[in-house]
Amino acid sequence: MSKPSFRFSHYDLQELRAGTIIEVTLSAVNNVRLMTPGNFQRFKETLDFKYLGGVAKKSPIKLTIPESGHWHLIVDMEGHHGLADSSVKTIVAPHAPRMSKAS
Repeated sequence: MSKPSFRFSHYDLQELRAGTIIEVTLSAVNNVRLMTPGNFQRFKETLDFKYLGGVAKKSPIKLTIPESGHWHLIVDMEGHHGLADSSVKTIVAPHAPRMSKAS
């Protein structure tokens, strides 16, 4: 099994509910990629993989979990000068507003 040729930081976000917001703080421009366990495995094996996110030119950036499940977040330096220091904070998903009957 090969490994990506660039350095990266991995955050195992565990199970998260759809709509949860992830706030990522970076010390430099890097790639931020949110992915499922299957895509994280493909990333580690240097195969094609799918993710949400991309080049983070500002900090902090926020990503919204698209569906409930297990998620991984990668911060990587591919195409950039070095690996940024990073931190991740989970912001609990807002509750859906209750619908009230119009009178």
